[in-house]
Amino acid sequence: MIEIVRGEHDTGPPSRTPFLENLKHDLPASIVVFLVAVPLSLGIALAAGAPVLAGLVSAVVGGLVASVFGGSPLQVSGPSAALTVVLADTIATHGWPVTCAITVAAGLLQILFGLTRTARAALAVSPAIVHGLLAGIGVTIVLGQLHVVLGGTAQGSALANVVALPARIAAHHDQAVLIGVVTLAVLLAWPRLPKPVRRVPAPLAAIALATGLSVATGMVLPRVDLPAGLPSLHVVPRLPDGGWGGFALAAVTIALIAGLESLLSAVSVDKRRGGPRTDLDRELVGQGMANVAAGALGGFPVTGVVVRSMTNYEAGARTRMSAILHCAWILAACLLLTGTLRLIPLAALAGLLVYVGTKLVNPAALKDVHRHGDLPVYVVTLAGAVAVNLLTGVAAGILLALALMLRRMIFSGIHVERHGDTHRVVIEGALTFLSVPRLTRVLAEVPAHAEVTLELLVDYLDHAAFDCLRGWQQAHAGPVTVDEIGHPWFERGSAGTPTVRRGLAARVVPRWLAPWSEWQAEHVALPAQRTASSLLCRGASEFQRRTAPLLRDTWTGLADGQEPHTLFITCGDARIVPNLITTSGPGDLFTVRNIGNLVPPADGGADSSVGAAIEYAVGVLGVAEIVVCGHSGCGAMKALLGQAPPGLHQLGAWLRHGEPTLQRRAREAPLLLGGRRPAAEADQLALQNVVQQLETLRGYPVVAAALDRGGLRLTGMYFDVGAAQVSLLDDAARGFVPAGSLTS
Repeated sequence: MIEIVRGEHDTGPPSRTPFLENLKHDLPASIVVFLVAVPLSLGIALAAGAPVLAGLVSAVVGGLVASVFGGSPLQVSGPSAALTVVLADTIATHGWPVTCAITVAAGLLQILFGLTRTARAALAVSPAIVHGLLAGIGVTIVLGQLHVVLGGTAQGSALANVVALPARIAAHHDQAVLIGVVTLAVLLAWPRLPKPVRRVPAPLAAIALATGLSVATGMVLPRVDLPAGLPSLHVVPRLPDGGWGGFALAAVTIALIAGLESLLSAVSVDKRRGGPRTDLDRELVGQGMANVAAGALGGFPVTGVVVRSMTNYEAGARTRMSAILHCAWILAACLLLTGTLRLIPLAALAGLLVYVGTKLVNPAALKDVHRHGDLPVYVVTLAGAVAVNLLTGVAAGILLALALMLRRMIFSGIHVERHGDTHRVVIEGALTFLSVPRLTRVLAEVPAHAEVTLELLVDYLDHAAFDCLRGWQQAHAGPVTVDEIGHPWFERGSAGTPTVRRGLAARVVPRWLAPWSEWQAEHVALPAQRTASSLLCRGASEFQRRTAPLLRDTWTGLADGQEPHTLFITCGDARIVPNLITTSGPGDLFTVRNIGNLVPPADGGADSSVGAAIEYAVGVLGVAEIVVCGHSGCGAMKALLGQAPPGLHQLGAWLRHGEPTLQRRAREAPLLLGGRRPAAEADQLALQNVVQQLETLRGYPVVAAALDRGGLRLTGMYFDVGAAQVSLLDDAARGFVPAGSLTS
């Protein structure tokens, strides 16, 4: 019986798991998210210039619909700081009723995007643009809300806020400044407090303490203005009388930004919980339905919010019921705690928004962007978002990202290396028409009569680049050898095959795995030069230039000793490559090869080489496993069956160690390979031979002792050369089964 152990945050319990079992986790998580969502929803509405109650309407209606119909079970949706700037501009331009209609239109666009299965395309946006956009939003929020914290009002643009900020700092400050500073101080200090205290969400604690201070001291300052309750809102979306271009642009902008944030939030939660991936198209449809509902009832756009979603996960939520319940708690607060919410000072919400805005400027993301060379894209996106608007910032970021991509393609790895009288032109990356000017300039540096090797390691080679290379090759006075690694773009082009697609690239074996005879001989000028010596020398050169730099650290760590985990005994057949068929590397296998993968008995007399290797591997190196690997088409097995070439006396003397295998064949039932008996008699004998060598190994005292103490394992392996199939000995199957079908 296999028992499945489920983690604390497993979101996919089987249907037999009781509803109440999940509710025990979802209920407390929903309360935590509710306590975080209320002050943020009020603050975002305030910053956007919307009716304050609209933030709660969006949190309730939009959050509920998105939770029910979305694709991410732990995603929590609601008002988002990322939309504050564009919402403020939309409300100022079109008015609140038309903004509600724009919200509905944006929701319909999101549904359309989801139904046409374009959600995943949003993930193609460069992270530098996303982080730059969020940072731009954060900077804009901070610049505007600092004026409110300092007792004034935000200006019409980020640049105007910057210009007016010095005068606001120098101006007279009243009680609002104290409340804003207290709110910020609590938010900054909260993560450093003891863990039991930090169970109360920081936004709730900051707003509660600032509000309590203002009430206790009798401060007279602007506070949250809420109507008596939700039924008194009476907002109906209204279409504009004109300016349909602005209406459409606002709807598209909100749909794109809200959709992008929702999808990125869902992906972030997926990565954090390590569970099934979210259906992004369904999530986008759910977000669209949420915005249609929120706009129709007088709310503004919602998105999946990564802060609330992560809070939901960290609080232990298991299903979407947590997000649904958090909407119920917000609704109850709107209906039952309206009087309490009216006590919240606007300066406290502004302080909260300053804190949220600074968190959108993520230093860790900035370092990551810089490490990947995309800092210019980040800066341009941020500057455009702050100085003009969000769409301008995103458009500028995309254009710069495309320009950088083209530049990287133009300046692909093209350089000349000189080795004595020989020149090597190395070309790496994508080689397109954009690279032709630089390619021509580099090729012109090669002396006219020099011997040249043109080394191509390209991901793509278009017609213009091929034509340039081909023309230079034909015009060069000296010998030119084309050394093409990977897909044969140049070779196919020279043969007249179009180079417009990779085609059969998957069938091209990497040269470091393919037999040398399949690639090296293609680069040796004369047949007389195609000797084993020249091929080996070329292979050694290839290793030194390409493989050694990649594995130098590995070999450096092995310089002072070896600690292999396996003694691998196999045939000397050139077709068997132990490290390849076991996906192992330097230092993993202590390998012994001989004719027929035979193991002489422990008292084998003069044949002590194999026995010495066994004793050293087990007794000194302490390997944990011994593998005996046979193979199909084995010449030693054919020789045992009487097909040995005449006159090979040493071979005949060695093969006497295979006589126990012949005796086993006579007395034991045939072994199966993958459930069938091999057709070739030599292959049948090869299977028996593996089992017999394992039996012989048990006769070695050092092996027997290691087996007795549980420190060693014996494994039988068989490699079918023609099928490229590794099989392992399985006693239960009365033979060998394909590797991967065994569970242990």
